[in-house]
Amino acid sequence: MDFQRRHLLWLAACAAGLPLAGIARAQAYPAKPVRVIVPFAAGGPTDVFARLIALGLSRALGQQFYVENQPGAGGNLGMGAGARAAPDGHALTVVSTSFVVNPSLYAKIPYNPTKDFAPVTLAAVSPNVLVVNPSIPATTVKELIAFLRSNPGKYSIAHPGVGTTSQLGGEMFKHSQDLDLVSVPFNGSAPAVQSVLAGHTPIAFVVLTPVVPHVKEGKLRALAVTTAKRSPALPDVPTLAEAGVPDQESDTMQGVLAPTGTPEPIIAILHREIDKAMTELEVAQKMAALGFEKIASTPDEFARRIRADIPKWARVIQTANIRVE
Repeated sequence: MDFQRRHLLWLAACAAGLPLAGIARAQAYPAKPVRVIVPFAAGGPTDVFARLIALGLSRALGQQFYVENQPGAGGNLGMGAGARAAPDGHALTVVSTSFVVNPSLYAKIPYNPTKDFAPVTLAAVSPNVLVVNPSIPATTVKELIAFLRSNPGKYSIAHPGVGTTSQLGGEMFKHSQDLDLVSVPFNGSAPAVQSVLAGHTPIAFVVLTPVVPHVKEGKLRALAVTTAKRSPALPDVPTLAEAGVPDQESDTMQGVLAPTGTPEPIIAILHREIDKAMTELEVAQKMAALGFEKIASTPDEFARRIRADIPKWARVIQTANIRVE
């Protein structure tokens, strides 16, 4: 390890008030291959994202960062494994928004989101999008609301599954506007989008990526994205706030966590190198293809996001009476 890196680690540790043992561990980090736990099956967005980040970290830090998929119980099994890992920086967990949704969605979970983990970074987010079949006579969110209010109970809204931010975003929208809509779950975004294309469930809240080609071809009409900013993938589509319905953000995050007690200089190294990895052209292009936008928040910013999101989704889940046993 070169002198400049050792000096920076020493300064970071001193600023954090860490003991010399913590500085020594950080200077030697990583001392062995690093396990990157993904609480979902291989091939999904979180898995693909984790593999991109693991590759970048392996190149930068000289040890293998390898993905270990631990799917099951909506991500709870893998997140529980991450919570129990040794706090030495050699086990990380890459999580989606289920990390902050599941505490309210399930009666019991094997982790405490605010006590068992040290946030590293909210690396990226992907917006959901409100789309309609062209048979719906609405070109704006306000027109859609007026149309649905004049046709109570006649229309349904598709989403890709129970507990997804797409479902919760749709429920938040439905209840905030007092709309009489039936929510219809599908087993993933692809079948939900196909149902909207066919007009069976002509309205949907779904993740952005699978609908972009259909919107550009005119087969679906995108009325709003659910992030605070417009998406580069659909720059002409307003946010819900711009469309006149504020406080409706419901993105899907990709966050990196370490077990509580992981030395702060190691957290700082990981945050810095993940930020760098996401600026690499190959990684940036693949992230864009998945519909993710880089955030690379600081650990403190990510911690604040976690603390804010847990009660936010709890309110939506309670209002909509959603529960998974």
